[in-house]
Amino acid sequence: MTWVVDPAADVVWESVATIITEAGTKEVAPHTDEQWDAVRNGAAMLAESGNLLMIEGRARDYDRWMAAARRLTDAANRALKAAEARNADELFAAGERIYDACSACHQRYALHLQ
Repeated sequence: MTWVVDPAADVVWESVATIITEAGTKEVAPHTDEQWDAVRNGAAMLAESGNLLMIEGRARDYDRWMAAARRLTDAANRALKAAEARNADELFAAGERIYDACSACHQRYALHLQ
C-alpha cells in the first residue's frame, strides 16, 4: 500500500481541488499534457492495484476483501476515464469514490495489514 497504492492515489487526489483562503479561491486541475498523463497513469496504477489485491495469497478473504478490491478498481477506472477525457469534475468525483473505497477497506482490514 505504502509504495504503490498510496502514491498513485495521492496523484489523483491532489490533481483537482478548490483551495479557499483569505486571499481568495484557487482552483487546481491538470492543464498540461504531462499533468493529465500523470493523473491517467496514477489512476491506471490504482486500477491494476485493485486487481493485484485479488490475487490468491494476497486476498484476505473471498467476500468483503474481494468486494473492496473491486470497488477500488471500479473507482480508479472512473478516474482513468475522466483523465483521458480531461474532465476535472468527473476526476474529482472519482477521487471521492477512491477515497471511500480505501477508507471502507482500511476500517475493516487496516489492523491486519500492519
